[in-house]
Amino acid sequence: LTGRKIIVDTYGGWAQHGGGAFSGKDPTKVDRSAGYMARYVAKNIVAAGLADKCVIQLAYAIGVSKPLSVYVDTQGTGRVAEEQISAKLQEMVNLSPRGIREHLELNKPIYARTSAYGHFGRKPDADGGFSWEKTDLVDGLKAAFGA
Repeated sequence: LTGRKIIVDTYGGWAQHGGGAFSGKDPTKVDRSAGYMARYVAKNIVAAGLADKCVIQLAYAIGVSKPLSVYVDTQGTGRVAEEQISAKLQEMVNLSPRGIREHLELNKPIYARTSAYGHFGRKPDADGGFSWEKTDLVDGLKAAFGA
């Protein structure tokens, strides 16, 4: 619970990491919930065929419900402008801490299973576990961009 496994718990050094640990934090903390949401939307962007790679950066300030920044980086693989993807995501998904918790159903006690084998790259469970691994935004993204 000390936050010493943050790289192993996420992308093993492959992707950038903001430095906040997930384990030991409840879903009201954006270190955890926004990390899950960034994974979720990036995965949906790639699954929708809008890019081959995608990194999402969400920036928050204490006491401000909306993110200060929603940055999309498709690392040169995008088929749609990154600014357009960012704007559409903000229309499709409530990126406030509460909106993230509700959308990904993070208020359920689903976290024990994340303590082994990392937080990402798992199959979503029927009870809401690993909900950030779903690709249920794909149809909406394809429709929005004619993909």
